Amino acid sequence: MKIVLASSNEHKVKEINEISLGEGIEFILPPPDFEPIEDGNTFEENSFIKAKEAWKLTKTWTLADDSGLCIDSLGGRPGIHSARYAETPQKRIERVLKEMEGIENRKAHFACCMTLINPEGNVEFSCTGVCGGSITFETRGKNGFGYDPIFLVENSQKTMAELSDDEKNHVSHRFRALREVLAYINKENG
Repeated sequence: MKIVLASSNEHKVKEINEISLGEGIEFILPPPDFEPIEDGNTFEENSFIKAKEAWKLTKTWTLADDSGLCIDSLGGRPGIHSARYAETPQKRIERVLKEMEGIENRKAHFACCMTLINPEGNVEFSCTGVCGGSITFETRGKNGFGYDPIFLVENSQKTMAELSDDEKNHVSHRFRALREVLAYINKENG
């Protein structure tokens, strides 16, 4: 079974295909003219917008995710603005660390909402995966992307960026949401 992953991020497609290896599902990129306008107010709304836009272009199964970093003491910021919190990944990290200066409560979580749309254009399934943790005081690790170097994974002494791809693919918010989606697909096709 092929499912269009509503993303232009090849790294994300690779990560999702690695997580779903052996499930009989291949995730593929949408057409090059896939350019959704993510103007929702929640991860759920943005996930739906992306999935629906990919469906309009392909009229087949589509899956979208919207995810981000939510920091308790910053009122949930950067949240849905995680990818646009500053001009570059490095500047986004610097902004978060600056905003966290002097703050003791460093509790945070990554959230990932996934929306699966069927070939008729209807929402088939939706869920949210969460990975708890906290914000470090400085960057650590070279793997991963985004905020991974400053996110200390709950019940671990490592940041997301210090985990191997395999380790990350077993604890991440995206992994947790995708496992729910795959379980749903397998049950329906069972």
